[in-house]
Amino acid sequence: MARKAGKSAEPARRRGRRRWPWTLLRWGLVCACWGTFIGLCFLGWLAYDLPDVSRLNDIHRQPSITLLADDGTVIASYGDLYGENVKVSDLPPYLPHAVIATEDRRFYRHFGLDPLGLLRAAYVNLRYWHLTQGGSTITQQLAKNVFLTPARTVRRKGQEMLLALWLERNFTKDQILTLYLNRVYFGAGAYGVDAAARKFFGKPATQVTPYEAAMLAGLLRAPSQFNPVTDRAAADARARLVLQNMVDADFLTAKEADAITQGKQMSTTYATAGQSGRHFADWVLDQVSSYVGFVDRDLVVSTTLDPHMQKIAEAQLAQILDGDGAKRNAGQAALVSLSPDGAVRAMVGGHDYANSQFNRATQALRQPGSAFKAFVYLAGLEHGLTPDAHFYDAPLRIGKWQPDNFENKYYGDVTLREAFARSLNSVAVQVSERVGRANVIEAARRLGITADLTTGPSIALGSSGVSLLELTGAYATFDNGGYGVWPRGIDQIRDKDGNVLYRREGSGPGELVEPAQVAGMLDLMTSVVDWGTGKGASPGRPAAGKTGTSSDSRDAWFVGFTAELVTGVWVGNDDNSPMKKVTGGGLPAQIWRGFMVGALDGQPIRPLPRPDVPAQVAALSGIGSAIPPAAAAETNTQSDSLQDWLSRVVTQRGSKK
Repeated sequence: MARKAGKSAEPARRRGRRRWPWTLLRWGLVCACWGTFIGLCFLGWLAYDLPDVSRLNDIHRQPSITLLADDGTVIASYGDLYGENVKVSDLPPYLPHAVIATEDRRFYRHFGLDPLGLLRAAYVNLRYWHLTQGGSTITQQLAKNVFLTPARTVRRKGQEMLLALWLERNFTKDQILTLYLNRVYFGAGAYGVDAAARKFFGKPATQVTPYEAAMLAGLLRAPSQFNPVTDRAAADARARLVLQNMVDADFLTAKEADAITQGKQMSTTYATAGQSGRHFADWVLDQVSSYVGFVDRDLVVSTTLDPHMQKIAEAQLAQILDGDGAKRNAGQAALVSLSPDGAVRAMVGGHDYANSQFNRATQALRQPGSAFKAFVYLAGLEHGLTPDAHFYDAPLRIGKWQPDNFENKYYGDVTLREAFARSLNSVAVQVSERVGRANVIEAARRLGITADLTTGPSIALGSSGVSLLELTGAYATFDNGGYGVWPRGIDQIRDKDGNVLYRREGSGPGELVEPAQVAGMLDLMTSVVDWGTGKGASPGRPAAGKTGTSSDSRDAWFVGFTAELVTGVWVGNDDNSPMKKVTGGGLPAQIWRGFMVGALDGQPIRPLPRPDVPAQVAALSGIGSAIPPAAAAETNTQSDSLQDWLSRVVTQRGSKK
């Protein structure tokens, strides 16, 4: 029986060995069918809501605004920036080579997906146990940038691969690379290689140097990290790595890469792009909509800013604040410079834009101190006073309020000219009280001061806060023959196609001050610079102006002009803390002089423009006799009429509660 059982088991084993290939094949077919079914379901899951590929050339973005200086260079750009569409064949070969060497070295050899690249990336990521490399090809990146979101999901990655295969089937490699270079993000709002080249180097992509090309290619991995505007050292290190990648990919020899690195052929625009004039750029940007309303087109705004003057202003302000300013607890400053017709040529809103975007030239309201006296004395001239009119400089009380001169020094009998040049407070109050505070306020309003002004007697000493821009614009009236100005920063606005949407035409509010009073104010204001409190501001050419210092040296000002420029400077602290004996004739005058000397370097010396005034009027008003007084010996002599008037004012004001 055992033998029979053994004989019967042997054929069964043979039959089992004959059946197992068919069983394996059968189960293989079953698995293949189910695998195919599951794969098709997966593909269907990926494809059922794939984006419409017909929108490959559509661009949905916010309109951009590009601000240009008066020489055509870019000051700043806002919004999503797209440059001109460029073909790979139009670019210098080293630019696409730099991108390929860094982003997808096998671009011209794969079919849209790079299995070797995926395996290499997976190996590196597993080795370091975190995501350090990506295996996406340029084609995949194009698919993601155009059609998909940045979300890192299996489904999004699968759709990216499907779209990459579709792109490879429908476009040539050069066409795909062209689409990629025109759509990829380079940072700072720049989409596409041409926009990036213009943003960072001030030139089209067709004109970049090999070093600039390497820097652009380096931006693609981490645009914010390698931005040449914000971190030049990081951008330089990244560019060197890109050049080494080009050597490894046989696009360059090591010798050629070394020559490019050592030469660093890079546009000088790069060093300052996006940095200089940022307070001005923000100020202008806020005004664009008021000129053209809402637009859905890219705009190019031509501004009045002079880049050369702007750099001098920023450098001069930083030099003074970092030097004497630090010793005297002066932490902030602002400067604005206009042409006599009101065009802003330079604007610095603070010491460091990166640390504070608050614009102290346009947004801050600070006490101008004696710089406000220009309106007081203008009102006086308009009500019959002359530069040679005499006043008595002595302690004065109006009610419970008593103004003091600087260091409590009084000069006795002085002319209006000397009182203005020496910035004597008691005389300014006397003038304000004689002509009426309402007339002082009217003069300030007429010349462009819009801030709230006190109606008390301290108005004569600049106790109400004003902006530096408005005060400087008001002084421009004395530099252009009496015509008011509206400080402006925009000359023209056009869209990207060149259609002009706005162009400045016309002028300001017209004549605001009559020639005789303009001549009188020039008489007073030149005395300040020639021998008065502002002599430290003298730029070595005819100039006029006025110093200003608020109580406890919390604010210090100098506002003045030459034939070419009207410039105002403010120095102080954001928290309104006192400075250490800083007056308008000190740090502000130094900044003003340094800026004016640099800005006007090489220009011929011109006299201040003086209006034509009939000789008899000039003689009657004493215009033109701005001769420095003798040593300031105090005197107790005073004409009866002036003494009577002063006594009357003191008595009347003292009786009011």
